[in-house]
Amino acid sequence: MNLTAWSAPMLSVLRVVSALTFLEHGTGKFLGFPVLPHLPSAGSLPWYGGIIELVGGVLLLLGLFSRPVALLLSGEMAVAYFVAHFPHSPFPAINGGDAAILFCFVFLYIAVAGPGPWSLDRRGRA
Repeated sequence: MNLTAWSAPMLSVLRVVSALTFLEHGTGKFLGFPVLPHLPSAGSLPWYGGIIELVGGVLLLLGLFSRPVALLLSGEMAVAYFVAHFPHSPFPAINGGDAAILFCFVFLYIAVAGPGPWSLDRRGRA
């Protein structure tokens, strides 16, 4: 069985699943679904993060402008980790920053590897 043939499609699957999971943070902050325990104040850093999560999540889900969007999202997650999580503890299992670290590196990988074959960026290309 040649698993290498699945690497490109799985990159698209990774992008879509990551984008959907990430998008949930933006929709919770601005569309009320899912209901979050607390919402950020307008104009605060988490509020701006919510805009990035909402718009960036949709673009990444569609695979549109994937590389620059993924790089921006990776940076947002790095900032989120060091601003919101790291000050509580350097250990992600304690400070709750596991998701921020994983999103950061998954998005960094997508920025380098591209969106995969199932994306609007690849539409019309062989």
